[in-house]
Amino acid sequence: MKLSALKSFLENSSELHLIQADGQSVPAHFHITEAGLTTKHFVDCGGTERLEKNISMQVWVASDKDHRLTPAKLSGILQKAELLFGGEDLEVEVEYQTDTIGRYGLKQDGNFLKLTSKRTQCLALDLCLPSPEKIYKDLKNLVPSTGCCSPASGCC
Repeated sequence: MKLSALKSFLENSSELHLIQADGQSVPAHFHITEAGLTTKHFVDCGGTERLEKNISMQVWVASDKDHRLTPAKLSGILQKAELLFGGEDLEVEVEYQTDTIGRYGLKQDGNFLKLTSKRTQCLALDLCLPSPEKIYKDLKNLVPSTGCCSPASGCC
């Protein structure tokens, strides 16, 4: 979910309900302890330099069960942090701790905000993994053209 979509959702909501990726509710008394810009500047396994920027919100559940974060309050937090975003409509990530701190995407699910699972991925697949054609060609070259193990021998 991009910042613009989150702001629109908050403008049209009277309550905040956050759902974990597995469908369980985040306790209603959660806090947003920070909202900021996360920048990741790195080189992928193929040697390509990359720059990723996301808006990060950290969700924390305290023992203060009377606390309720309203959509207006979260809008205010985001508004204060917007100077950090440089006017960009970036994807929003959420940090939430269960066993360990996890990073999640965010999407609207009806009247709820739902944490979405994120996955790792190779960013240089064309360099790291050979194409199926290359694999076949290389295997074909390993098989002797005559003898009991040739494709035409009938042994397989």
